[in-house]
Amino acid sequence: MRKLIVIALISALLPHLNAQSGYQVSQEIKDFSLSNASNTMNGVGMAVSLSDYNNVKGYIIVFTSNVCPASQAYEQRIIALHKKYAMKGYPVIAINPGRENVNPGESFEQMKLRAKEQNYPFAYLQDTTQHIAMKFGVTHITQAVVVQIKKKRNIIRYIGAIDDNAWEAAQVSTQYVADVVDQLLDGKLPYRKAIPSQGCEILWKKEFADELSAADILPAKKRRRN
Repeated sequence: MRKLIVIALISALLPHLNAQSGYQVSQEIKDFSLSNASNTMNGVGMAVSLSDYNNVKGYIIVFTSNVCPASQAYEQRIIALHKKYAMKGYPVIAINPGRENVNPGESFEQMKLRAKEQNYPFAYLQDTTQHIAMKFGVTHITQAVVVQIKKKRNIIRYIGAIDDNAWEAAQVSTQYVADVVDQLLDGKLPYRKAIPSQGCEILWKKEFADELSAADILPAKKRRRN
């Protein structure tokens, strides 16, 4: 009887687990449209989609924040990634899934101010609904997703940390995202698929927090891992 109850519980919560896991490496992602806070692609306040980018080979999508200390620690490294790889066909697209009603520092106005002060050379998009972060299965900020365009399809090649030291740029020994993009530019599939990211946990809206909490009541060995 106990086994039957556990099986029924797992079956009922399976959709929540799928939502929690999000996109996986080698999966195709759907295009999205979010408002841009930086004076780059399409201009401030304008919607930006992946399809707006011409003559690119892929994207470096980074989920970040105005106020998270890890995001601030990564800020110059994210800018450097864009400057190094945008001209090679892999621009950075930064996405902020922060809730401004919980932390005013995550508001669109503050995003615009941050982008201007730091002279962001990439699009800085606001995920107000958090649906995009949820689709990508983001666990922590800052988290990167490297996407390759293959036969007109946007395919994920890497999910996770930007490098091996979230807090001290000078102490970085392995640059995960840069290595992945270099391998793709060389015509190779990356040998590194995913590395757990570190930083701030996302303060999810209730609709998503309920899903994640429901998944957490499953026995650890029954949970789907990212």
